[in-house]
Amino acid sequence: MAKVFRPSTRESSILSKIESSKEYARRMAINALRDNVEPLANAIAMKLVENNLVETTSKNILEEQIVQCLETLSRADEFDIDYQIAPFRNLIPQPHVVSIFVTAFVIEKLINHKAIVDIYGSDEEIYGCINKQVKKYLP
Repeated sequence: MAKVFRPSTRESSILSKIESSKEYARRMAINALRDNVEPLANAIAMKLVENNLVETTSKNILEEQIVQCLETLSRADEFDIDYQIAPFRNLIPQPHVVSIFVTAFVIEKLINHKAIVDIYGSDEEIYGCINKQVKKYLP
């Protein structure tokens, strides 16, 4: 007969604290995003073009698209965020919610925009470039 695993109250308490701290960090990042949409979008667009990860006919259109993505993220509920990042959730062990959301946007949706010629680099390279800029503006 199989043994039923029942976590003790101590284990349950620790697991609950870990989960609530992750959710708190996620909420704080999204709240901080609302104040930094424009400068963050500018920095991300500039670095993607400078690092030759995105080839575009207009950097301004790229920046506008990233602004729209960040504004969508700031208003999205948890289901929409999880749905958007689901294919990229295993890209790195503990991704920053803003970085992974923008990475998913660039890889899945931005590639079909008329002003984008092509997107180069691996998913990890794109995430790394975006994450460096996000860390400068968000906790």
